[in-house]
Amino acid sequence: MSKFTVTNYTNKKEILKFPDHYVNVAVTLDATGITANAEGRKIVPAGTILGGGVLADPSKLAKKATTGTGTTDAEGVLFSDTDVTYGPAPAAMLIHGFIDLNKIPVAPKPEEVAALKQITFLK
Repeated sequence: MSKFTVTNYTNKKEILKFPDHYVNVAVTLDATGITANAEGRKIVPAGTILGGGVLADPSKLAKKATTGTGTTDAEGVLFSDTDVTYGPAPAAMLIHGFIDLNKIPVAPKPEEVAALKQITFLK
């Protein structure tokens, strides 16, 4: 019985408006609360606003930002699609740059835009 691996070669989803000017930090993305897609994979899409206190404490897991009226814990934006099917996974969180609003899944809320002072969202 032979085993083989299937590799899907696809283009990376680009969320940047100007891809030559950005800063990312390494984070570990939390898998809690992520729903599996039709293929059974838990994919967190690029452009998801992240929070969870990872900038102050890198040992914490990055997770989708919690935003309410006038408050948010937003710290950055997920740089590329990340698969968390098998649990927490390494990811890149953008903390400085220019993001194309037409390329992210959900537009950021005003509180998130205000909190992400070094990220500019453009159409």
